[in-house]
Amino acid sequence: MSNEDVAVSSKERSYRGYVTVDTYRLRHKISDDQWSGEMERQVVERGHAVAVLPYDPIRRELVLIEQFRIGAFTSPGFRPYQIECVAGIIEEGQTAEEAAYRETLEETGLEADALLPMVSYLSSPGVISEALTLFTAKVDATDAGGIFGVDHEDEHIRVFPVPLEDAFELLETGAIENGMTVIALQWLKLNRHKIPPEWAEAGE
Repeated sequence: MSNEDVAVSSKERSYRGYVTVDTYRLRHKISDDQWSGEMERQVVERGHAVAVLPYDPIRRELVLIEQFRIGAFTSPGFRPYQIECVAGIIEEGQTAEEAAYRETLEETGLEADALLPMVSYLSSPGVISEALTLFTAKVDATDAGGIFGVDHEDEHIRVFPVPLEDAFELLETGAIENGMTVIALQWLKLNRHKIPPEWAEAGE
């Protein structure tokens, strides 16, 4: 099945704010010779994003962040301040890699020396168009820490280094409650052998 197997009869902008919401009326193929009935669906449009797991291969530390999240605040049983990896929207005209370098500097104060692609996925394809591209970034975590973020976005992001195995322990104990960070840590736990050897050799 492909986009050619979807017939859109109308698309309307239902809401515009921090995100936009579009309402579609459409049908889609359910077999080679059969179509669904017409349905109405809303989709949240907020662009596409990157997430970055900064890693110091010499110190064997990850750099994580903690910040307030309204979705977590309004979800019973979850912490309003979420432990996360770096993340941000890919701006118009930017590549995912360019956004990853920019967001790492903005949110942690650290410059990424190199990127390793991890995985790309749809955050919630039933209602959101957003796709996330995940990277591990090589950083020097010697001076990692403090409060960072973009002033005009009223960001207050706490930055802290964590030994690699301690970060995996946060994952195992359920302290990580958001999908992008769970996926990033799980990927790294399973794929540490993919970290370029020269990352750990640099600076020796």
